Amino acid sequence: MAEVAEYNAATGNELPMGLDFDGELYIRQEGGGMLLGTYEQACVPWSPRETPWTFDQQLLAPDLDRLAPSLEIAFKHYPALADVGIKKVINGPFTFAPDGNPLVGPVPGVRNCWVACAVMAGLSQGGGVGLTLARWMVDGDPGEDIWAMDVARFGNWASLAYTNAKVRESYSRRFRITFPNEELPAGRELHTTPIYDRLTAHNAVWGASFGLEHPLWFQQPGEEPREDVTFRRSNAYRAVAEECTMVRERVGLTECSNFAKYRVTGAGSAGWLQRLLTNRLPRPGRINLTAALAPNGHIVGEFSVARVGTDDFFLFGSHVAEAHHSRWFFGHLADGVRFDVLGLSLVGLSLAGPGARDVLQSVTDASLATENYPFMTFRRIDVGMIPAYVGRMTYTGDLGYEIWVAPEYQRALFDLLWQAGKPYGIGLFGFRALMSLRMEKMFGTWAREYRPVYTPVEARMHRSLKLDHDFIGRAAVEAELARGPARTLGYFDIAPDPAEPADVVGDEPIWHGGAVVGWVTSGAYAHYSRRSLAFGYVPSELAVPGAMFEVEIIGQRRPARLLPEPVLDPAGHRMRV
Repeated sequence: MAEVAEYNAATGNELPMGLDFDGELYIRQEGGGMLLGTYEQACVPWSPRETPWTFDQQLLAPDLDRLAPSLEIAFKHYPALADVGIKKVINGPFTFAPDGNPLVGPVPGVRNCWVACAVMAGLSQGGGVGLTLARWMVDGDPGEDIWAMDVARFGNWASLAYTNAKVRESYSRRFRITFPNEELPAGRELHTTPIYDRLTAHNAVWGASFGLEHPLWFQQPGEEPREDVTFRRSNAYRAVAEECTMVRERVGLTECSNFAKYRVTGAGSAGWLQRLLTNRLPRPGRINLTAALAPNGHIVGEFSVARVGTDDFFLFGSHVAEAHHSRWFFGHLADGVRFDVLGLSLVGLSLAGPGARDVLQSVTDASLATENYPFMTFRRIDVGMIPAYVGRMTYTGDLGYEIWVAPEYQRALFDLLWQAGKPYGIGLFGFRALMSLRMEKMFGTWAREYRPVYTPVEARMHRSLKLDHDFIGRAAVEAELARGPARTLGYFDIAPDPAEPADVVGDEPIWHGGAVVGWVTSGAYAHYSRRSLAFGYVPSELAVPGAMFEVEIIGQRRPARLLPEPVLDPAGHRMRV
């Protein structure tokens, strides 16, 4: 931090003027003068590898040249400042993580080693960080939903060089507006799958999640693959609508490598998993959905479990929680059980839509007829010449398949399916369309509807709760079922506003009876059903089907009706046909 004394020509007094290394621009009246601070745009890392052990209360050399552009802006708005002399500079460093939040929790791979660093605003954040870490170390739980500062939000791809680039980016933007659809450029194109060039050639607009590039949507040929940032509907709107229609009416192809993938093997694996998961384990060759809970009954994670053999399982979950979830499994690991984080050693493509079976059947000898390959089947089959594991399920809620292969086969698999799909009108769809399609089917998602602050009873995960076996958190679930949950996850149909076309992005307030009673977790415009939909938690006594609420979007309250079931195919016939 650089602190400067300014000389006030009118009074002759010396007054403190703050120039913070961390870049915030502020002006504050102070006696006969003003305080000025700025977040630097040309910030320079001081010690990118480590802080010297001898550095405790030392300062850094002054470097006001870096602040010159920000000072010029201040002088322009407050001309009197340009005539004031700077007498003293105090310059010291701050510490930052790639996203600007603290890093707190157990160090991966090192037993009983904990970290609490990147606490930039030490005096204001230190108390809460210290309390969180103390609870975590003593009780085994941080006591709050602290995902935003959990060290597990980063993977091994967050190297020193990556951190250097992202810190400089986030530091220079610290008090800028961040748009919900904004993708920042630093540290990009670092982590890609083998078909990155194939999708780029199809004009993919890329996003990054947990370091991995994944297609958000596909721009029209010949147009720049770029999305305009906004709180309203962006230039992606029309393209995403077309992708949704293609999936619902023909067949769509998308990459699904941005799931977390794990494999559990070894004698006793089935018994170990059954103790950790709320649902019964599927039979060999089948898949089901389940949750994992903390002892207090709160959600640790939600997964698809595919059983290959007696003690051989694949687990699929949220990619952003890969380090978070794997830490929990490793923390409960039993003798003889092997838990492998597969990462990009297993990659995938997903076919979805009424033509999905015809496309896949044309390139495999395995019978995909429903009587031979019913919904939620998972088997090892050959697709063309490619060995693959194929699960009959998709997050779109349509007939579809997730096809998992080793990375050396993904390019060949993409080319094979693309060519085979042409007679059926195949097209590509991205993450934005997937989020629209899942909203129509009332499918929740990790880090939004399912977080450690919620319970599976509140989140309406009853189909994944089987109380005929013992699992971690079962007693808490039974107690909550007996007394009823205090809040419930609702599914809302929001009235449109033609003059202000915008949809929820998450965390918007939910109003009822003139008061805020809940909050939105996520939502999207459901293009195929032409509805603006949202999930959100409200008090259970208000969660009555058909009840009317208001959801505040960009400062305007819009009527929102609580729906009892998905707006599309509530019985799930499309998935099972």
